[in-house]
Amino acid sequence: MKILKDILYKARIVDVVGSTNVAIEAVQFDSRQVQPNTLFVAIKGASVDGHQFIDGAIKQGAIAVVCENIPENKVDGITYVSVRNAYEALGLIAANFYNQPSEKITLVGVTGTNGKTTTATLLYKLFGVLGYTVGLISTVENKIGDKTIPSTHTTPDPIVLNKLLAQMVLAECDYCFMEVSSHAVVQGRIEGLDFDGGIFTNITHEHLDYHGSFDEYIKAKKGFFDKLPKHAFALVNKDDARANVMVQNTAAKAYSFGLKGMADFKAKIIENQFSGLLVNINGNELYTKLIGSFNAYNILGVYAAAMLLNQEPLAVLTAISALNSVEGRFQYIKSDNGVVAIVDYAHTPDALQNVLQTIQDIRTGNEKVITVAGCGGDRDREKRPAMAKIACEFSDRVILTSDNPRSEEPRVILDDMKTGVEPQHFKKYVAIEDRREAIKMACSMANTGDIILVAGKGHEKYQEIKGERLPFDDMEILNETLKMLEK
Repeated sequence: MKILKDILYKARIVDVVGSTNVAIEAVQFDSRQVQPNTLFVAIKGASVDGHQFIDGAIKQGAIAVVCENIPENKVDGITYVSVRNAYEALGLIAANFYNQPSEKITLVGVTGTNGKTTTATLLYKLFGVLGYTVGLISTVENKIGDKTIPSTHTTPDPIVLNKLLAQMVLAECDYCFMEVSSHAVVQGRIEGLDFDGGIFTNITHEHLDYHGSFDEYIKAKKGFFDKLPKHAFALVNKDDARANVMVQNTAAKAYSFGLKGMADFKAKIIENQFSGLLVNINGNELYTKLIGSFNAYNILGVYAAAMLLNQEPLAVLTAISALNSVEGRFQYIKSDNGVVAIVDYAHTPDALQNVLQTIQDIRTGNEKVITVAGCGGDRDREKRPAMAKIACEFSDRVILTSDNPRSEEPRVILDDMKTGVEPQHFKKYVAIEDRREAIKMACSMANTGDIILVAGKGHEKYQEIKGERLPFDDMEILNETLKMLEK
């Protein structure tokens, strides 16, 4: 239980109606979750305005309301607090309600278009091997030590986020590594958090349906580094064209890593095979089970972060060499008849090109590369033609299919993708709306030594169609189909 005036600390208050000396037992921004003695925060969302649910929240027991516009018809005995930005206020209030947990743990955020999940998860695994109790907040799962908590968002809402961090503090976690999405920055989900470090992986076109333009997307990512405190580090991928932009206004100490130009932390790929990578990091050779140049960046970023967190170099390199890949990130199997099948979360043009380029670098030249690729519904339509174009350029056969169509018709999504296929590639692709059938088709096309890539969903165990989440696992379907074809 907290006193309202205490959990409003640092929130930019415009006006107050009623007493702030009231006891608060919970904070909610979803009116359906409100119980007696709750503080309800009315958020203006993209499609729903929380101000419409203030009366409903009060009927369910809310004793105080934080909003941007105090309603004209006020209820006696209820405290109303108006703030400049309810998104921002919610983050600060949640941090205050849970006793500022981020100040009691070493918190490192990872942002970028691609590589967030892999980097954050590898850091979680690495520091566990090094003997620490560690927390993880990621797209795939949240972890408190060895305990797994299902993940619903890349970066949770401020209430869930601070509750998770508070649980990590109780579990005596030394570190927490978390993904920071562009949505989270814009929506104020990370307000009130005390970060000790930030990592920038890269940036390419993504989420333009939400941000409106690439410039706004860059601005959102940069916003994370703008908020880093002076005691934190800001570690950026120097080989990305926007690396300097990310840290130009940060108060944190800036460092860089890269494979190409000058950087504080350098790496060079010596060997790149399906069995793994051999890389040289700052003069030390390292073998890892992870595959591809994109993973060389991830590994280098992880090593650099560990150095900035004062870990011993040899211990870190030894631990990294034993780490396995993250589920759904270049995760592969090899059938008894020699077909290699890869599942990867690549759902942006840049990520898909990185994965296919890695396959091209590893292949001996005689194998066919068969790619199954789709795009999500209700999302950035601009990337659909680009995804199809890249799939056809870097593959011998392509099957365009559905990803998570959501409320859109798969046929419409596929029609958008087809516009990116150039005339010389018309004969190498087919379009199959049913993803399961598309994967089966790819398997039936493959001969000994051929490589199948199923891109887009990675770790996801569902397919979202017309408001339903139906069970669906790319790797499971690949396994079943390849085994059936072997008989």
